[in-house]
Amino acid sequence: MRFIVRRLAFYLLAFWVSITLNFLLPRFMPGDPVTRMFAQASNKMQPEQIEQLRQLFGLDERPIWQQYLTYVQNIFTGQMGVSISRFPTPVSEVIGSQIGWTLLLGGTALVIAVVIGNLLGILAAWRRGGVLDSVFPPILVFVGSFPYFWLAMAALYLFGVVLGWFPIRHAFDAGMMPELSWTFVSSVATHLFLPALTIVLVSIGGWMLGMRNTMIATTAEDYILMAEAKGLTNNRIMFRYAARNAMLPSVTAFGMSFGFIVGGALLTEVVFAYPGVGYQLLAAVQGLDYPLMQGIFLTITAAVLVANFLVDIVYVRLDPRVRVS
Repeated sequence: MRFIVRRLAFYLLAFWVSITLNFLLPRFMPGDPVTRMFAQASNKMQPEQIEQLRQLFGLDERPIWQQYLTYVQNIFTGQMGVSISRFPTPVSEVIGSQIGWTLLLGGTALVIAVVIGNLLGILAAWRRGGVLDSVFPPILVFVGSFPYFWLAMAALYLFGVVLGWFPIRHAFDAGMMPELSWTFVSSVATHLFLPALTIVLVSIGGWMLGMRNTMIATTAEDYILMAEAKGLTNNRIMFRYAARNAMLPSVTAFGMSFGFIVGGALLTEVVFAYPGVGYQLLAAVQGLDYPLMQGIFLTITAAVLVANFLVDIVYVRLDPRVRVS
């Protein structure tokens, strides 16, 4: 319990630092959102409108410490400001409308890659020198060396344009209303297949090699030899003894990857015009939408910290050495 409390305190401190940096960085950049909106309006805005916008975005003439306190209060009440590129929609609504699709795409691809990659790594290490250990690693590493966007464009052109098996844009068919029905779910799954496939193909090799290398080191431990001497079955030794201890680095990597899912697979979402947070982040950067960029960066940071804290809790359950220490 003491270990969990210490880690929680550390993550709360890290979150406070991220909030502070998120507040300061845009204010250290040249220009501000109001100036950009004034330029886009062809200088037709009145002085009182400019002052109201500065107050709306928290860029008025108040001392910076007062702006900071207001910013922190707004963060903890869910008010991240108003998006410039989608004015006057609040940033929280913009992120909320996109984050579900990002979690669906990234979460599906991550779980499939982790499960299949780790399983292949376990089997390859247990049967070293076999076909699985000799053929799959170089093939998967070769496929994983391709950039996301290149593989995504190739899959889009072959299966979407040439063969016409899958749709080439968006998260569901145009004209459909989001609802819990078989027609809508099948449309979402069809649109999800190609983007998720490209992410899985690029990342599965890393998961396999990581588990394989850790598994080989684990099988050389004395307790594995003792389990074999006791006459336990190979499957029990492989999964209950070797794989359980070898998966600890994979648990950490999974937590990090799951946290960064919130940031979206930027290039994949852009290629497939998938309405995720990554696609929205690109639009925010192109439009210099500082409030939306701040909101997305803060959401990504919070997701990474929460995911790592959950991994620490899982570590206490998986590794008895943490509980003893």
